[in-house]
Amino acid sequence: MTSLDEFKRRRDYANELILSTGDKVLNRFFNLDQNTYRPGALDAKTKELLGLVASLVLRCDDCVTYHTDRLMEEGVTMAELIEAVGVGLVVGGSITIPHIRRLFERLEEYEKAGKFDMTVEGD
Repeated sequence: MTSLDEFKRRRDYANELILSTGDKVLNRFFNLDQNTYRPGALDAKTKELLGLVASLVLRCDDCVTYHTDRLMEEGVTMAELIEAVGVGLVVGGSITIPHIRRLFERLEEYEKAGKFDMTVEGD
């Protein structure tokens, strides 16, 4: 698994390549994606938790990493993540477990950088 910094660098670079085509469909989809996660009736953290669950069920590690990064920005707690992961596991079944493992590896990376606390309240 690449480091979080490498993931972000590769993602940003590839997105620039894609958007530099000027294609209306690509640009509009990227814009739609960005606007979907803006706060509305649901706050941004809730929307990112929904994105994380969908990413686990669809088994997309890049998406799991992206939504995890966004959730860090939104101030997610370990308890909130564990509940969301539980939903993803129930909906997606045991096939999601490898992706949950990678999620926890990412969380550990954030914790080692001093950006997240993996303890659950009451531990």
